[in-house]
Parts: sequence; C-alpha cells; structure tokens
Amino acid sequence: MKCDIILAGVGGQGILSIATILGAAALRENLHLKQAEVHGMSQRGGDVMSCLRLSSDPIASDLIPMGKADLIIALEPMEALRHIAWLSPQGRVVTSTVPFVNIPNYPAEEKIREALDSLPRVTAFDMEAVAKESATLRASNMVLLGAASPYIGLTPEQIIEGIRTVFSPKGEKMVDTNIAAFEAGRDCALTY
Repeated sequence: MKCDIILAGVGGQGILSIATILGAAALRENLHLKQAEVHGMSQRGGDVMSCLRLSSDPIASDLIPMGKADLIIALEPMEALRHIAWLSPQGRVVTSTVPFVNIPNYPAEEKIREALDSLPRVTAFDMEAVAKESATLRASNMVLLGAASPYIGLTPEQIIEGIRTVFSPKGEKMVDTNIAAFEAGRDCALTY
C-alpha cells in the first residue's frame, strides 16, 4: 500500500484535521506515515498545504516530489489547481467547487471549473451543500474526506476509527456528526 496525498485549502477549512484523522487510521494499521505542513498566512485565510505519505514500506522523505502525488484533496477549487504540478499522471483530484474568495484577483468560477473539467480524473462537487444536508457546515471537510476515501487505500471503517480517535475527546455527538458527514461524502463519490 502506498498513497501520497496533497491536502490543500485555506486556513481554517480543516486540512490539518483531515491529516490527523488519516494519520491516526494509518498508525492503527501499523502503516508508515510522513507528514509535512506548509502554512501560509493560515490565520488570515491564506494557503495551507500538507504532504501526507502513507505506505506499508518505510518512507524516506516527508515531502512529495513534483508529479508524484496519487491524490490531491482540496477544500477549495483554486487551491486544487495551484497544487496540480504535484499530481502524478495517474493521480486524482477530489475538490470542493465552492470558492473561498480571499484575494481581489480571484479567477472567475467558470475558468476554474473549465480547468478542473480538463483533468482526466477529478471528483468535484459542492461539499458545503452536502455537509448542510447531512450534518453541519462545520463538517464539510469530513464530506470531502469521505469523497476522497475510495482513493486512499484505507477502508472506510479504518478512516471512521480515525475520526473516532480524533473527535472522541469532544463528545459522542461530535463523533457522530463527523461520521455522518464522512459517509455522505463517500456516497457522493461512489455515485459521482
């Protein structure tokens, strides 16, 4: 098993929560794990990117080389495109289509959608709408994790155990809400 993942988004969207959950699931399965985080001005809505490497074999570096990522999980569509150079030719992008307009020259939504549609393997949907319908808007990152889960190499049950590990200190209601969002996102990906 090997999966190199670029997690991309804007500060406060929950990128690091996704990394923590996948890390907890991988460690539970005795997989090797390396993670590197790049924070822009995350406290002010800046770019946040994390390299997450999971493998059954030892991993030498925590950084994913350009053109070698198996998966880009992006909570914001422009951030998916910003990190596309890391994607391998066989890689997949799973992204929200909801823009986080935090700069004055943010590209037109149509241009971003055209660029995403030109990619060979992309799952792009409104994660916020799914989160509102299935759980809560605050769990939209779990919706996206669910949508990416078929491409990670961990079973849904393993990732759900990671969700339990991370959110159980916040109470059973928080765990249940995040699992419901995860499952709704997974259903979206499987019917996409």
